[in-house]
Amino acid sequence: MKGLAPRRLSLKKFLRTYSGLLIPVILIIGLDQLTKLLVETNLAYGEVWAPWPWLLQYARIIHWTNTGVAFGLFQGVGWVFSIFAIGISIAILYYFPKIAREDWAIRVALVLEMAGALGNMIDRLRIKGAVLDFISVGNFPVFNVADSCITVGVVFLALGILIQDQREKNKQVAASASNGESSSKGSGQV
Repeated sequence: MKGLAPRRLSLKKFLRTYSGLLIPVILIIGLDQLTKLLVETNLAYGEVWAPWPWLLQYARIIHWTNTGVAFGLFQGVGWVFSIFAIGISIAILYYFPKIAREDWAIRVALVLEMAGALGNMIDRLRIKGAVLDFISVGNFPVFNVADSCITVGVVFLALGILIQDQREKNKQVAASASNGESSSKGSGQV
């Protein structure tokens, strides 16, 4: 009957498995929420702040909300993305331990995606389906730390896939080269 006992995940194994995911996710969500709190506390809705007047045309802080997703896309369906954020987070929790440590870019991508999704989901729950945005650069849509994480996470994911592809090609070349050497040695060729 001993073999039928359910596997238990010890706290030590859990921490070893998930600390590389959860610690940075919690820190990034903390930064995201802190920056949003600073904006809410210090700026009225719609108010703009730039520390130097010459900077205003390039970058500024503005108290703004968004009912869509990153960079103002898909307005009014934020609740769908809250459900999506939960699903993404569950999938990341499942797959993160299966990703080799050498695939660091993919691991970083998952950290950033989870932090961004949950950071904005917290806003949607807190601000009646909206997300607080405050970073305004040029004519680009207003965004926040969580949006930035999602965007940079996509870049890291693409980088990770490219690295994996290159690593696989290198293994195939090495395998072909070693097969070529062993067949030439076996045939007596020099």
